[in-house]
Amino acid sequence: MNKRLTVSLKNGDFCGIREIPSFSGEELSSVISQSAGEGMRIVSFFAVPLPKDGGKLFAVLADDTHGVLYPLASAELKSYPSVTPSCPQAHLFEREIFEQSGIIPEGHPWLKPVRKLMKNDSFYHIDSDEIHEVAVGPVHAGVIEPGHFRFQCSGERVFHMEIALGYQHRGIENALSGTPGLKTIHYMETLAGDTTIGHSTAYSMIIEALRGITPYPRAEAIRAIALEMERIANHIGDLGALAGDIGYLPSKSFCGRLRGDALNMTAEICGNRFGRNLVRPGGVRYDLDRPLSEKLLAKIKDFRNDAVQAAEIMWDVPSVLERFEDTGIVSKETAARIGMVGPSARASGLKRDVRSQFPTGAYRFNHVPIVTYESGDVFARALTREMEINRSIKFIQDLLKNPPTSPLMNDKAKNIAGDSFAAAMVEGWRGEICHTAITDKNGGFARYKVTDPSFHNWFGLACCMKNGAISDFPVCNKSFSLSYCGHDL
Repeated sequence: MNKRLTVSLKNGDFCGIREIPSFSGEELSSVISQSAGEGMRIVSFFAVPLPKDGGKLFAVLADDTHGVLYPLASAELKSYPSVTPSCPQAHLFEREIFEQSGIIPEGHPWLKPVRKLMKNDSFYHIDSDEIHEVAVGPVHAGVIEPGHFRFQCSGERVFHMEIALGYQHRGIENALSGTPGLKTIHYMETLAGDTTIGHSTAYSMIIEALRGITPYPRAEAIRAIALEMERIANHIGDLGALAGDIGYLPSKSFCGRLRGDALNMTAEICGNRFGRNLVRPGGVRYDLDRPLSEKLLAKIKDFRNDAVQAAEIMWDVPSVLERFEDTGIVSKETAARIGMVGPSARASGLKRDVRSQFPTGAYRFNHVPIVTYESGDVFARALTREMEINRSIKFIQDLLKNPPTSPLMNDKAKNIAGDSFAAAMVEGWRGEICHTAITDKNGGFARYKVTDPSFHNWFGLACCMKNGAISDFPVCNKSFSLSYCGHDL
């Protein structure tokens, strides 16, 4: 381990801001590159801009083997040697740092804002008479979020694809400055509307760490049940959407109905299909009594039988397999180099799962085996989802049969620690969600940074299209199922 990483945190932990080791720009680049070379990875990397120009950099490195996070910081600076040439997973983080603070990562191979295209910014272009350019979006024919995709093609073959987002930007991170307040939890629940439980849990972990309180076991169990419900609903919905993209309507319809069933089970708990108003700092607002637990056990048993059938009818069709197999491949090496997370990373063979490597709450006592596959193609990303549905169902059933007994809310009044740094990670259905907070002397957020799993994985989508057919883009895009609004915070 790099000896310059002198402060370590557990998942959902905090430290004094002055305890974090601070480096010059050159040293910070060196530490990150060296640590990545030793097997660590970047889970968060951002700037705290100064009023005039420049700012300070903060990073959180993850040691997956030992389940430890390492925060580090820089002195005030206006530029620093780019980390990207030696550590490709840093490239989008550094572009965002440049976009938000003006700090220049010198030597970055493709330095332009992530979301705001400036007057002189251009897309990557291959200059050849045999290459044609295809521009897709930001307005699409289907009912999806806006995003722009620029292809360099020769016939059907894609040589390069560049992704431009930012059309969903709502300024949420800026709105969080000076909070927390009454509105904050609602911002968290709508960062990505299909990940309400994931983001509200991560935020609650931040507040609980800074207040020095721990939720009661029953509340932790209900949060975990809701998080797995959220995973099941989105995974089964994605399986149906993948089937729809290749025109296989039986599974599209079947899975679409099952997604509704899963959402309705969450509504049985809290009255909202997306889990809003359930998770709060200190615990949860709704209990699971015995009649409701038995009702959910019966429903999820039926759901499992139907989900197995919905998947089987898809895997039994040769034309489905022909479209999924060997399409949109991301190798394990590429996935590791660019820092992919979640089921898309696990479909390429990477064992990355916060529930197992950085367990908190109910996951400390109820293990969820990591699901991986090796082929890294659309088929692997679909099959991984199906296998994860089965793991989540088993996890939910175990908790519903033997729920812990305790109060729901630990609402001991404690002030939020001032001049502190906190980090929390949750394995959302798309992958690793990371929230980090820096507080001022009064306990308000001086900076609140959210890293949605989509931020890690958009470049994976671009990589999977390289040398593929442009006609495969819709099914590749769906197999990643990334969030646009969760990226544009």
